[in-house]
Amino acid sequence: MRATFAALLIFLVFSTACSRKPAQTGPPPPEVLVTTVTPRDVPRILERVATLDGFINANINAQVQGYIVSRDYQEGSLVKKGDLLFQIDPRPFEAALAQAKGTLAKDQANQVKADADERRAIDLFNKKVTSDQERDTAIAAAGSTRANVEADEAAVKQAEINLGYAKITAPIDGVVGFANNQVGDLVGPSTGPLTTMSQIDPIKAVVTAGEGPFTDFVSRHPDATERQAYIKSLDFELILGNGSVYPQKGKFYALDRNLDTKTGSIRYYVTFPNPGNILRPGQFGNVRFVADMKKGAMVIPQEAVNELQGSYQVAVVDENNRVSIRPVKMGERIGAMWEVTEGLKPGDKVVVQGLQKAREGSTVTTKDWTPPADALVSKADQQKKP
Repeated sequence: MRATFAALLIFLVFSTACSRKPAQTGPPPPEVLVTTVTPRDVPRILERVATLDGFINANINAQVQGYIVSRDYQEGSLVKKGDLLFQIDPRPFEAALAQAKGTLAKDQANQVKADADERRAIDLFNKKVTSDQERDTAIAAAGSTRANVEADEAAVKQAEINLGYAKITAPIDGVVGFANNQVGDLVGPSTGPLTTMSQIDPIKAVVTAGEGPFTDFVSRHPDATERQAYIKSLDFELILGNGSVYPQKGKFYALDRNLDTKTGSIRYYVTFPNPGNILRPGQFGNVRFVADMKKGAMVIPQEAVNELQGSYQVAVVDENNRVSIRPVKMGERIGAMWEVTEGLKPGDKVVVQGLQKAREGSTVTTKDWTPPADALVSKADQQKKP
């Protein structure tokens, strides 16, 4: 009986212990990414799309009409100024030059006789042997022959020029493109370019800026002398299509005279050294430069700012990991960052990612946010500042 009672007691204790539920614990605080507000000197980096073009582009045209008898360059090769590119059949121009020289020689002989007749007529007139009509006739004849000689000399020069045009040479140092005409083609001034060549060292990057950024730039630098000195001091980087940075730095070259009325934008040129002709006209890339420095700026990522009916708020995490929603005033956008002018102090931890979890008074766990490499880069004309 005692054994049965003891077994029943043990069974009841065990059953009660098993029926007890473990104490329930709440979910862990949500994790958010935060950045610590720190005053710093921030470079305002601008980046704009650019198209590469030859520093000088030259169309190679035939100046005289004739048949091509040779192409004397390797297509796509680098040539020097004065190198022979094409040869037009020179024989018609050699014949024209010989004829012009013959006419000149004949008229020069006639001039010798006319000059002698003029001197003799004047002498006889002074001795009152001949009339003034005979003197005037001799003077006019001599003047006419001199005019003929001058015209013949001009014709000889023109014939020599035309003969020279039969040899088509490079007007600049540069790379020559494919030929549009081949040996045997009849070409002339109206048949279009035989080929095109470009000087590509240095090479030119064509950049476009919007009217708003351009106007703001001028307002920042109203003095023309200071503005010119400023843009000459800038160093430009070229980011190629594959994302790599071109090793040579570029310099500002020129600003276009007018804005495009269709797009409301203005072009400017940046030149880059191009040893080895690595870069070619037609390539696309991005031009990047440091416009200026923002001293002691407190910047946070734009994604950390919540805009509501023209006002701005950020979520701040205190030392107890408790969230408070704080109104702020914002200044200039710098790339993906945004300057805070009021509402934050150095050392504040601002939520960047996980804002939907950061409610007023809630507790969170924090992890440092890592900014992207190009966080301070202002792309194209997305920002107002040039």
